[in-house]
Amino acid sequence: MTTPNRTLGLLLMTGAGLAWSTGGLLARSVSFNDGWELVFWRSLFMVPCLAVAVAWFHRGRLVAPIRQVGRVGLIAGLLLAVQFFSFLLAVTRTTVAETLVIMSLSPFMAAIVGALVLGERVPLRTWLAIAVGFSGIAVMFAGALGTGALLGNLIALGVPLAFAGQLIALRRHAAHIDMLPTVLIAGLVSIPLAFVFAWPLEATARDLAMLALMGAFQLALGCALMTVAVRHLPAAEIGLFALLETILGPLWVWLAYGEQPHALAFVGSVVVVGALAANALLGWRARTAESR
Repeated sequence: MTTPNRTLGLLLMTGAGLAWSTGGLLARSVSFNDGWELVFWRSLFMVPCLAVAVAWFHRGRLVAPIRQVGRVGLIAGLLLAVQFFSFLLAVTRTTVAETLVIMSLSPFMAAIVGALVLGERVPLRTWLAIAVGFSGIAVMFAGALGTGALLGNLIALGVPLAFAGQLIALRRHAAHIDMLPTVLIAGLVSIPLAFVFAWPLEATARDLAMLALMGAFQLALGCALMTVAVRHLPAAEIGLFALLETILGPLWVWLAYGEQPHALAFVGSVVVVGALAANALLGWRARTAESR
């Protein structure tokens, strides 16, 4: 067993958050606006990189770790594929900021579904944060009415819904599933499905360079860094640092392309991110106090 090293964990999660935050920027950097083709190329470049990572983490074994995740791991991989499609189909229909903020509702959605399906206890602070967070989303959706961004926002909801389903499947079967093989499964599932809807492909040579970065750096490296970080940090801190994607993602797109959400979307985003950050911080403080 590795002795937890909090400093190393913080550095790894910072790296993971930075890698994930480039997704919207790289999606905006290509010459086409087809979410299906984005999923196809990103998964195609991600799979070999993750295959190397899985083999490295498992001392040269590749097939065995994939088989070991079993039926529950396969379900988790399929639901993760839904998240891949939801993110990139949404980001081609609405702003990066709105997509990422709606995606960030994943822990709240998981808490709600966990309470309803599994009877899990949800702390009062989390219920309050959920109420505040969803009020922010309501503001964002109100601002999207009549702008053409509403469809993208609705598609983005597929990410937290699929994430909640993934978490419930794992908890119901009391399964501890290795993350990297499930991401690899998601990529393998995404490639043929996305190809069917993406054909004919439009990517140029420059586009392929950007898409290779999406697969290798933004997704594969981000997931690999988090896989190591979870050995050194509690879940509350992992969730807090994952917010770097939500905060920095829109910043990169604004700096590079001047893309910014409308006023109501900005207000809603601040409300949601504030609720998520407050809940994560209070949860971390509560666990720290209990451990003393």
